[in-house]
Parts: sequence; C-alpha cells; structure tokens
Amino acid sequence: MKSPDRLHYTGDDAADRLIAVDPLALLIGFTLDQQVTVQKAFSGPLELTKRTGQALDARAIAAMDPGELASIFQARPAIHRFPGAMAGRVQALCSAIATSYDDDAASVWTGAKDARDLQKRLLGLPGIGEMKARTITAVLAKRYGLELPGLAELLPKHPTLGDVDSPEALASYQAGKRAHKAELRAAAKG
Repeated sequence: MKSPDRLHYTGDDAADRLIAVDPLALLIGFTLDQQVTVQKAFSGPLELTKRTGQALDARAIAAMDPGELASIFQARPAIHRFPGAMAGRVQALCSAIATSYDDDAASVWTGAKDARDLQKRLLGLPGIGEMKARTITAVLAKRYGLELPGLAELLPKHPTLGDVDSPEALASYQAGKRAHKAELRAAAKG
C-alpha cells in the first residue's frame, strides 16, 4: 500500500498533504466531515496540529482534558460548526485508536483480514457510520491501493471522495452531491 502525496480535499497544500500521509489525520477529517464542507472538515487535522503545537497523536489527544480540547476547537475560527461536540467525537476516536489499535491508526486497515473485517473495524470507531466506512474504504482502495479479499463488492457504486484526484474532481464531486441532495428533497416534497 502506498500513500498518495496529497488528497485534494481542502485546497490547502499542507492540509492535503497531512491527511494523505497521516492515517490519524485522515480519520479525524472523516470524523469532522458532517454538516460542514469537505474543505472545512479535512482542514481540521492541520488546524489541530497548529493549535496544539504537536503532531497528531491519538494517545495524547485521548488524554487531554475534554474542556481544553473543546476550547482548542472553539477558538476562532472554530475547527467545526459544532466545535464542542466534534471535539468530543475526535477525542473518542483517538481513545479508540489508542486503546484498540495501540496508537496506530493505519492498523485499522493494515490489520484487516478482508473487506468485511475492515468494515467492522471502521464501524467500531466513534464518529464513523456505514456511509463514512464505505467512503473510507473507497479512498483506501482507489487512492492508496489497498487490496483485500471482498473489497470490490463493498465499494460504493456512486461517486465518493475516493474518486477525487484533483481540485477539479472535488468540485465535480461536490456539484453532483448537491444535485443528488436536491433531488432527494424534491422527491420528499412531491
């Protein structure tokens, strides 16, 4: 498995590089990826490193005083639209990685026996639901070259962040997602 040099999710070269090479940063970005733009969510890990003055470390984040971590998330500009709640989710994610994966976020996927095991591992992480687990799987398969038995059957059939390989692809992905949501809202009203 080879890490890409960047994932084109933020438009900020340093943030895009961090989420590509640091598995914990990638998982934190996915945890933050709700009710904010992709750019905002995946910029969060870099902002967290700037505000703490340290590289991301699951044990260190898990051991932080929850109020201190919430304050870091709440400082302007806030890391997330819901900084207090998301600080708690990131701390829970880091605690799970520190205890269940010996502080090694990559082992969530490098230790998986097959695609079903990977899904089970991802779904066992706080802040990762079914849709995010499938998207993370797509990113790992398409951007990192992860190969596991049964992986092809679990990959989403619709476009995901796994298909984003450039700023233009991100714009296209986001336009398609907005159109799909608009169709769903229209169908719900009709």
